[in-house]
Amino acid sequence: MGCHETDAEEQPIGTPAASSKPLVSTLPGRYYHDPAIFERELDRIFARLWVCAGRADHVPEAGQYFTGQVGRESVIVLRGSDGVLRAFVNVCRHRGARLCSEARGQLRGRLRCRYHGWTYGLDGRLIGAPHMTGTEGFGPEALGLVPVALAIWEGLVWLNLADQPAPIADQLTPWVCERFGDTATFARYRVGELRVGRTLTYDVRANWKLIVENFMECYHCAVIHPELSRAIPSFRAGVAYQIGRPADFADGIEAFTLSGRASRLPLPGLPPEDHRRYYGLVLRPNLFVNLLPDHVLVHTLWPEAPDRTRIVCDWLFDPAVLARADFDPTDAVEFFDLVNRQDWEVCELSQQGVASKAFRAGGFFTPLEHHIRGFNDFVLAQLDES
Repeated sequence: MGCHETDAEEQPIGTPAASSKPLVSTLPGRYYHDPAIFERELDRIFARLWVCAGRADHVPEAGQYFTGQVGRESVIVLRGSDGVLRAFVNVCRHRGARLCSEARGQLRGRLRCRYHGWTYGLDGRLIGAPHMTGTEGFGPEALGLVPVALAIWEGLVWLNLADQPAPIADQLTPWVCERFGDTATFARYRVGELRVGRTLTYDVRANWKLIVENFMECYHCAVIHPELSRAIPSFRAGVAYQIGRPADFADGIEAFTLSGRASRLPLPGLPPEDHRRYYGLVLRPNLFVNLLPDHVLVHTLWPEAPDRTRIVCDWLFDPAVLARADFDPTDAVEFFDLVNRQDWEVCELSQQGVASKAFRAGGFFTPLEHHIRGFNDFVLAQLDES
């Protein structure tokens, strides 16, 4: 699926020239704390769209699995004996017991329910059910684990609970094009060929939409992110990004590290013009992608309550770099970990105010933040409230 053509004269998002534009309203306050709205989001967004669940290389060996909450369903992502990655609802077909309680683990050729011992193969087939031989109406072939649609896109595992989901490219390609104007820019980072070098998980006391909105703008950067603003002058000026254009590093900055110095070579095949650039991208509903010269960072959001979001961050590197005995991602991790924690703090401050009568009708997006309204309208459209 290709991109629609973009107008070269289109006003870049968040530029100072947009300051003559009026204020734009945010969602009303209830959208950030109301349990009923959160339940509808789980049903109409997270249970209907492709949702990012993590990296395929988190489970490279047969029997390895991880679990995730997609909408209201717990889902197992499991590597089969044949090397194929599959996903299943994390529920025994007998009496509904949860099968895997841990976030990740290793199975020894089978998956056994701890309640009554029903046993499933790594391909989801029911292969054992005590004392059921000869039972009328019992058919093991119809009682395997319930499958969940799974697709791998750029090394990322995407899940969809719909019975007949559209191809994943139909969902993701338009948003890649919306950010870059084409698919070629994203493709040259070869995200699918990279491997996880470090993972950090954060428990943020804020609604998932506040976190998305925060990532999409840099009006706050000069105030909250002195280190990030030093690295990228346009961020200090409040410009989040320009359609089809990168954020250039400041003079003397080589990498996203606290020192500004690079300790790794650029990613293989990356052209010289990208060696001192940053691109940020939101792939709705729950993935942030940060493209950097020597690595890529992805944030996967897991909404857990109206006021709580778990965020898993994977730092991705070239496999050859990862294989070196002296590989150490600390300088890259500590920089964005600092930026993350600065963001989570202000998102939590926002969460503390969204239920106030002062925010009942919502707030405002300044001209530098107007583009966030597109995300708000996406949410409303999914909820059939546009």
